[in-house]
Amino acid sequence: MAEITSELMYELLKKIHQRFDKVELSIGELRADHMTLRGQLHVLQGDMNNLRVTVGHIENRLDRIENRLELRELAEAQARFEPHP
Repeated sequence: MAEITSELMYELLKKIHQRFDKVELSIGELRADHMTLRGQLHVLQGDMNNLRVTVGHIENRLDRIENRLELRELAEAQARFEPHP
């Protein structure tokens, strides 16, 4: 079995330190990617909310148009049965 010396321990600690530096760098990159994705999801959620509001406005306008058409159809149907002078 190899003899454990302080030089060997020093070299092992240097390698471990280098690996931890790489791990910290990778974690930093992952955090940055995660924050980017969160920002994009936030923007997407805002876009979806805007679309929902727009569709709501369109549905309201369509309901008003349908109501007007039904009133006109009823008036036209009623006019057929009323005597004309």
